[in-house]
Amino acid sequence: MNTPLIPSASRRDFITRSAQVAAAGLLGSAFGASSAATSETLVQQLYGSMDEAQRKTLCFAWSDPRRLKVDNNWHITPQKIRDVLKPDQQDLVREIFDKLHSDEYKSEVWRQFDQDNKGDGGFGSASIALFGQPGTSQFEFVLTGRHCTRRCDGDSEKGAAFGGPIFYGHAAQGFNEKPDHPGNAYWYQARRANEVFQALDGKQRELALLGESRDEDGNDTVKLTGKTKGLEGIPLTELSADQKDLVKKVIADLLKPFRQSEREESMKYIEAGGYDNLHMAFFKNQDVGKDGIWDVWQIEGPNMVWFFRGDPHVHCWAHIRAPQAA
Repeated sequence: MNTPLIPSASRRDFITRSAQVAAAGLLGSAFGASSAATSETLVQQLYGSMDEAQRKTLCFAWSDPRRLKVDNNWHITPQKIRDVLKPDQQDLVREIFDKLHSDEYKSEVWRQFDQDNKGDGGFGSASIALFGQPGTSQFEFVLTGRHCTRRCDGDSEKGAAFGGPIFYGHAAQGFNEKPDHPGNAYWYQARRANEVFQALDGKQRELALLGESRDEDGNDTVKLTGKTKGLEGIPLTELSADQKDLVKKVIADLLKPFRQSEREESMKYIEAGGYDNLHMAFFKNQDVGKDGIWDVWQIEGPNMVWFFRGDPHVHCWAHIRAPQAA
């Protein structure tokens, strides 16, 4: 495994102490004093460190349509962070990204990001943008690159897990991965989803197994329908209690790469939307290696989409919101 590209311990300590000061002295009631830096307090520190030229390049109005854009390989601003941010500021961006992920999985997240962006110069090739004003009740930080759209919003985007739709993926050993996707940081999620398929009986499999998956088309990939019926795949109402419990456990495992607060918020919204309103589908026409281990699958409900496409390598799109009031 590659060594994660994160700041040295001494630099992390400096960043953490500085962010604590910023949190206590500048954020006030927005976040309150904190015993440890968070992605939100570090975004505030990054914003405070920027000069006028940097803010003009990287900071935008809350209403800017780029704020909620998601895609699989893009730059939210044409300027890469290595070209517009000083080294210490780049370290802050690394720490913001790092703290958006769980201690259990962050080394894999870094391995994926380093591998997929190596050809473009590594982490410095990523791009960022800040919307609104960090430290207020309305701000959002977005980081983009190959196989990456991540957000930090301090719950400014109300009712949205992760601050809006996100994307992650990995091409571990080339563009066209082998059927077992060796070395892929996220293939474990497909293995878990396939456990659900294996638990289905013949009639259930007929409902769950379809031909072609949805297209990948930016935000339209994870556009929420609000529908509880007529979605693709098998409705969870057709599952036994044990099978439903397995789906719930799989969803929890999908969320494991992310920080605890995001996992909890996501599960809260999914539960509020109702597990019985979820549908799960697998797609037989995109089976890498024709081995019956479905590389492409999805879970969808009125207020969530989790679309996993493992053909020819892993792309994953996720969008979870609080259910709309009737």
